[in-house]
Amino acid sequence: MKLEHFAFNVADPAVTAAWYVQHLGLSIVLQKEDAPYTHFLADSSGTILLEIYNNPPDQVPRYAEMDPLLLHIAFVSIDPEADKTALLDAGASLVEELHLDDGSHLVMLRDPWGLPLQLCKRGTPMLS
Repeated sequence: MKLEHFAFNVADPAVTAAWYVQHLGLSIVLQKEDAPYTHFLADSSGTILLEIYNNPPDQVPRYAEMDPLLLHIAFVSIDPEADKTALLDAGASLVEELHLDDGSHLVMLRDPWGLPLQLCKRGTPMLS
């Protein structure tokens, strides 16, 4: 099977989706203007989607209080240092930065609403 999407319940899907489009290079492939305000965002490969929505019967998780190793969205980054700087300037916050023995450079951030994001430059790419 092939993955289609990951879904995240957020407080303001339109604002969150706009930030991801502007600062992470995702593109909106489908959006609904009525509840639950669903936005499907495609990555640059066009092969996997993030679903951002707000479903009032379900509590929006307290992403900012979660350990980022419990849940995070990982992005391949050719230049984690430059991407980190740009995201910090756009309102993200730094959690930690790691340089591993295998040559990997990993940067854990939180988006402006607390959802953890990881920038990954692997010493040996995991996907082609």
